[in-house]
Amino acid sequence: MIIALLNQKGGVGKTTLATHLAGELAMQGSSVILIDADPQGSALDWTQRRSQNGLPRLFSAVGLARETLHQEAPELARRCDHIVMDGPPRIAALARSALLAADLVLIPVQPSPYDVWASAEMVSLIREAQVFRPALRATFVINRRVSTTVIGREARNALTDQPLPSLLSEVRQRIVFADSVASGQLARELDAESNAAREIAALAAEVLRMAP
Repeated sequence: MIIALLNQKGGVGKTTLATHLAGELAMQGSSVILIDADPQGSALDWTQRRSQNGLPRLFSAVGLARETLHQEAPELARRCDHIVMDGPPRIAALARSALLAADLVLIPVQPSPYDVWASAEMVSLIREAQVFRPALRATFVINRRVSTTVIGREARNALTDQPLPSLLSEVRQRIVFADSVASGQLARELDAESNAAREIAALAAEVLRMAP
């Protein structure tokens, strides 16, 4: 399955979700390739930091911030069980290419009605792609939710008005995710019993249930 994390709005935590989802799938025994399709290269930076810290490689990672993504990703997919793609913000041509490659699109949104409204451009691109690829599935995932806040509940309500579904799994704002960026480690490697590790495991399980 080719899983693309996409949102035209930046700063929604795509890279953290992409690296953690790829790592979770790999630690469950799947062969995974992470495609960094963001010209910033943050996902590749994370894997490099991991290597510099002497940690074992969990998955292969390649940079493919090119508009030929839809041609190259399916070729890579033949070599592994899953591809996880960290997509670019604000680059419609790259996003369209990613949509033509993906089986499933996860749209990370932060828990605020503004972020939900700002995802309209991404929804429009997905609808456009579904004309050519009717089997393409897409869903929202709430990320960086601050526990017990009213605004998180409001975001969930705002998503019910969207033309796409949303995952039941939510990932909350946790310090361990910031630590994971600095160390090149997954939350479950830093603390296997943490809430963060459980949230990522729940996200991966829900994603796998959507496999074709």
